[in-house]
Amino acid sequence: MFSSVLSASLIGLDVSTVRVEADIGDGLPQFTMVGYLTSQVREAQDRVRSAFRNTHLSVPSKRITVNLSPADIPKSGAGFDFPIALSVLAAGGIIPPGSLDGVMAVGEISLSGEITRVSGILPIAMKALKEDALILAVPAANEAEARAVEGLSVIGFRTIEEAVSFFRDGELPGHPSAPPPSVALNCYGEDFSDIHGQLSAKRAAAISVAGFHNLMLVGPPGSGKTMIAKRIPTILPSLTVEESLEISRIYSIAGLLDEKHPLAGTRPFRHPHHTVSPQALAGGGRIPVPGEVTLAHRGVLFLDEMPEFHSQTLEILRQPLEDREIRISRTSGSFCFPANFLLLAAMNPCPCGYYPDMHRCSCSPKAVADYRNRISKPLLDRIDLCVQCPPVSYEDLVSSSPSGPSSGEIREEVEKARLIQAKRFAGTGIHFNSEIAARDIPVFCAMEPASQKAMEYAFRTHNLSARSYYRVIRVARTIADLDGSPSIAAKHIDEALTYRPLDETFWNRS
Repeated sequence: MFSSVLSASLIGLDVSTVRVEADIGDGLPQFTMVGYLTSQVREAQDRVRSAFRNTHLSVPSKRITVNLSPADIPKSGAGFDFPIALSVLAAGGIIPPGSLDGVMAVGEISLSGEITRVSGILPIAMKALKEDALILAVPAANEAEARAVEGLSVIGFRTIEEAVSFFRDGELPGHPSAPPPSVALNCYGEDFSDIHGQLSAKRAAAISVAGFHNLMLVGPPGSGKTMIAKRIPTILPSLTVEESLEISRIYSIAGLLDEKHPLAGTRPFRHPHHTVSPQALAGGGRIPVPGEVTLAHRGVLFLDEMPEFHSQTLEILRQPLEDREIRISRTSGSFCFPANFLLLAAMNPCPCGYYPDMHRCSCSPKAVADYRNRISKPLLDRIDLCVQCPPVSYEDLVSSSPSGPSSGEIREEVEKARLIQAKRFAGTGIHFNSEIAARDIPVFCAMEPASQKAMEYAFRTHNLSARSYYRVIRVARTIADLDGSPSIAAKHIDEALTYRPLDETFWNRS
C-alpha cells in the first residue's frame, strides 16, 4: 500500500518542499530509504521502528520503502522522522491515507515515541502557507513558533500516539494549545549615563546607531570602550514587523529562538571572541548554516580588541560589509546569507595599550605599526566612524552628575532619526542611511551649496577615496537627521569629517 505526506528541507536559509512517500509490499521484512539522504536522515528508520515498538504500533512485517522526493535535493536533519512515521503508518493502514492530504509535517521522534523540538520551524511554516497546506503538524514545543505565521492551521503533537489519534479518529491533542506568539524583549541594566566623560564617543555612538554606520573606538585600557559598546543595545532603534520576522527566521534555522518568545523584539548584538574561526564568522558546514555575520543581521557585530582577531578572519568581513550579504560556495551549490549589520569595533592604540603616553608605553615604533596594520586599509575604509577614547580624567571620574545624555535620551533622538529615514525610504527597500547606494546619493542626500564646497575641499585635501567620499556624505545625512534638517549643511559635513582623520594620522602607513 502506498501513502505520502509533505515535509520540508532546509538548504541554507531556503526551504524546499519534500514529499515523503512510503510503500509497504510483499517481500522479506526490510526498511529501505532513498532520496539523497544524509546520515542523520538515514538514522530515522531506526528511530521510527523503535518508536513504533515502544508505543505498541504494529506495522506489517513486510518490505517498507520510503522515498524523499525530489531526489536531487539534499535532505539533512532529524525533522523528517515525523513525516516518515506518518507515511509508514498510513501505508500500513493504521491511519487513513487520505487523512494526510494537504498535511505538512516536521519533527524528530525519540525512541519512546515522543515528538521533540527541531530547528527552522518558522521558515517552514512560511513555506507551508505559501504551498497552501491545510495543516502544519509540528512538535508541541514548536507550536508557538509556527503560530507566528498568520493564516496557517497549526497543530502541535507531543507523542506519536497523539498523532495517530488525530489522523485516525479526529481527536485533537489533549494538552493546552500553545499561546499566541509573544515577542522576546530584553531589559538592560546598563545605561550610557554610567559612563564618565567620553562625550565624543557617545555622540559617535548615537550617529552610528541612528544611521547604522560602522564604528571603531580606539583608546587605552580602562577608557570605557567596552562599556560604550555594551550599552549600544540600549539605544538601538526598534524593529519593524518585517525586520522582526527576518531576524526570527534566521534564528529559527540556527536553533536560537526562545521557545516562549519566538519573535525577535530587539536587534541582535553578537560579541564573538577573538579566537572565532573564519567558518564560525562567515557560516560553514557541508550544507552551510548561518555564521556570526548573519546572526548579526539587522543588528550589531561587536569585535572587541579587533587586532587580536586573525587577519584571515577579519578579511572575511570586507565582502559582507560592502554587499550586505555573504556568499558561500560548496560542491552542493552556492548559498547566499543576509549580512546587513552594524560593525562595532574596539582596539588599543598599541600592543600594551598606552601609546602615545611614552611614560607608560613600552612598545617599539615597529611594534606599534605592526599592531595597527593588522587591520588592512580596505577593511578600515569600510568603517564610517573612527573615534578616540582618551583616558578618563579625575574630574569626570569623581563627578556625581551624569556625563552627557542617558540611554533613554539618546534612544529618543535615534528613534526620531529612524522615523525620518523610514519616511524618506518608504517603498525603496532601504532601511538606514548607510544603505544608500552611490547612485542614489543625489536623490536622498540633498546638499546646500556651502556643504558641497566643504565636501569638495575635503576630498582634495584629505585624498579621500570614492568609497570614503560617499560614506562621509551618508554620515552627514544621519547627522542632519539627528538635527531634524531636511538638507545637509556645511556643519554636518564638518562633523562627519571629524570621524575620518584616523585614516591619515593614526594609521599612517608611510
